[in-house]
Amino acid sequence: MTPPLIRLLIVDDHPIVRDGLRAVFDSDPGFDVVGEARDGAEAVDMAVALKADVLLMDLRMPRMSGVEAIKALAKRSPNVRVLVLTTFDTDADVLPAIEAGATGYLLKDAPREELVRAALAAHHGESVLAPSVARRLLGKVRAPDAAKTLTQRELNVLRLIAAGATNREAAKQLFISEATVKTHLLHIYAKLGTRDRASAVAEAYRQGLLPS
Repeated sequence: MTPPLIRLLIVDDHPIVRDGLRAVFDSDPGFDVVGEARDGAEAVDMAVALKADVLLMDLRMPRMSGVEAIKALAKRSPNVRVLVLTTFDTDADVLPAIEAGATGYLLKDAPREELVRAALAAHHGESVLAPSVARRLLGKVRAPDAAKTLTQRELNVLRLIAAGATNREAAKQLFISEATVKTHLLHIYAKLGTRDRASAVAEAYRQGLLPS
């Protein structure tokens, strides 16, 4: 008896990406692409209505992000599997997605065959991770908490930035140069796995490095 087709929903805010993914899975006899969603909110509604088995989910989208959608699906459609497919593999992207319940995490440069295998594995509840993502998660397990690796000076800079200080204002309060503040910020970004001031502050609050 032929097994039922895997009902796949593609979620991405870029039409050209959706078209490319549909072409990949339309040509595979094991999948039925039941729809395409342009953002997380649409994805949640469509996943429930169309009884999707697997979602290919981008992370950074308007209205509702991929992580928010994964959390919503856990409540509304807990049996659906989510395979994240994105261009970002920083700690700030990977960890929240995995913690929210993503079954797998691939990057958009993954070969066609790997993508199909990953979607099939996700359907069976198996975790599939891009090599760079696996290294990040392994490093997170092995490495000490950021709270233990941030220096006191870096914490001071972080607190001032969180309070709204500019680099120049932080430098003046700490009696250091503006260039030194920038260097501390680069170290903070690297240790927290973030890319900019806003995401660093958000991650610091999440890890309890800053008082809420």
